[in-house]
Amino acid sequence: MYESHPSSQLNAQFRQRPYQGVEPSLAAFLFVGLDANYEADLEVSPSFQSILEYHEDGVAFWRRHGVHHPFLLPEYRGDGRRYHQTFAQIGFNTKHAALVSFVELLHVPTVGRSKLYPNDLDPSHLQKLNAAILHGKAEHVFVSAGVERLMRASKAFPWLPKAAPASGLLGVL
Repeated sequence: MYESHPSSQLNAQFRQRPYQGVEPSLAAFLFVGLDANYEADLEVSPSFQSILEYHEDGVAFWRRHGVHHPFLLPEYRGDGRRYHQTFAQIGFNTKHAALVSFVELLHVPTVGRSKLYPNDLDPSHLQKLNAAILHGKAEHVFVSAGVERLMRASKAFPWLPKAAPASGLLGVL
């Protein structure tokens, strides 16, 4: 269960590009998340134009601003900043911009905390994601345990093992 974001502009951008950064099938590093979550009143935020710029061309945004996401710009004060600060610690920089893609299992932007179920997901979006993972240029695909569980439950990724690795270590699928 999720709440779609009320911004018609943000939703229009997601219909055209349901990912951030480089197109997922072209990415060397593919990060798969659950949903792209934004504050409800985003359109009145000083960051709104930066977010639209980012969704229009994430690679150009990263190169122009020196950060991979608008949540890291000084004027942004909302949720999600710490997540992107943590991601930034990996060490990617502007020279990696054309190698990194962020894509979520849910094909629309959301508001608030989402509890996603397989029937929330769009089958055609999942097919494209599956194709990007299996047949794209990704050398490394990153998914959290929660993303992995929903991928498995969706049945759109039949190559996934029936159960997650039980080692307690970062699993390799």
